[in-house]
Amino acid sequence: MKSSPPVSPLAPEAFPELPAVAGVRLATGACGVKYKDRTDVLLAELAPGTSVAGTLTKSKTAAAPVLWCRDCLAEGEARGLLVNAGNANAFTGVKGLEAVEASVQAVADVLSCRPSRVFAASTGVIGEPLPYERIVEHLEGMAGNLVPAATPEGWLAAASAIMTTDTFPKGAAKKVKIGDAEVAIAGFCKGSGMIAPDMATMLCFIFTDAKLPAGVLQAMLSPGVEKSFNAITVDSDTSTSDTVLLFATGAGAEHPEITSADDPAVREFRHALDAVLLDLAHQVVRDGEGATKFISVTITGAEDDGAAKRIGLAVANSPLVKTAIAGEDANWGRIVMAVGKAGEAADRDKISIVIGGVPVAETGMAVDGFDEAPVAEHMKGQEIDIQVDVGVGSGRATVWTCDLTHGYIEINADYRS
Repeated sequence: MKSSPPVSPLAPEAFPELPAVAGVRLATGACGVKYKDRTDVLLAELAPGTSVAGTLTKSKTAAAPVLWCRDCLAEGEARGLLVNAGNANAFTGVKGLEAVEASVQAVADVLSCRPSRVFAASTGVIGEPLPYERIVEHLEGMAGNLVPAATPEGWLAAASAIMTTDTFPKGAAKKVKIGDAEVAIAGFCKGSGMIAPDMATMLCFIFTDAKLPAGVLQAMLSPGVEKSFNAITVDSDTSTSDTVLLFATGAGAEHPEITSADDPAVREFRHALDAVLLDLAHQVVRDGEGATKFISVTITGAEDDGAAKRIGLAVANSPLVKTAIAGEDANWGRIVMAVGKAGEAADRDKISIVIGGVPVAETGMAVDGFDEAPVAEHMKGQEIDIQVDVGVGSGRATVWTCDLTHGYIEINADYRS
């Protein structure tokens, strides 16, 4: 049996203490989908009347569970969630859909709800049929072990069960008020490689005990994902399985009725949700396969925010930029190259570049008397900051990535073994 990979040097010190979310119970099971001697399936039970919103991969080879969730989201209500690791149930044809249907029907039976109220997600190897029978035979026992999420067997166990090449479980939470009522937001995600979400193999599940209709949830979630999960990249590869689901149980304290995401009463809630999403997205980058550096790329002076983001991703996805940073080489010419290939407007003679707070280029050329020493020192750290102004407008965006090391090759060369 292969030993577990070492924990990323960019990992947080520990899994955070997440609060209780009323109306959520969790259970995990070791079903042998792929892995031996570890939990690999998560079951969540949600209070009746729970509303749901989601963003899903735009991949044209989307996995069967993604297609299932896409249909179920139209109803806007959830009672259960089933997630497995080790097998993505992607590119599995009719068998893939049959596996989802059989699995969610089994969950519906133990939770006494309609199958369309059960959401499903899978992560792992693509192209292999999901041995769903192994999951189904464990569901009744798992349902008997459902516990409130805030217990030791709750959040941490759930986040750990859905890991694949991840080296640490990822969680985040906030408590805020809607009116005079305090509500909780807590969630967890997995992701380490195949990360360039487009809504990496990336899954994320957020829970709140606030009472918010599905339409309001979706109006909050979509822009939040755009600024977080859709602004990260590890390797430029968009997964077949990317899924972010937000559940609101309505089982917390009473608060004023909310009918619009623009209601001032939920302004604090929206900020908190954005913060949770960004925290989890950053943890995914910090667990990038083989990563040793966490890199922020901020683009200013672009035609608009969308152009700035596309330029930023061109820089963040460049193997030349990422390997230079891995080698602690302050080769800013590679950043210039990446800006130029992005296909967005940029004034060559107005471009400026700042690395680690040190100006290295301005007005389209190296800064006079540029001393590389402080930049080289910055490159030795774990947190790398790159700022580029392209000199054509007011567009601005920040994206996040990690370096590209030989560890990435080793992990992916051995992935199926």
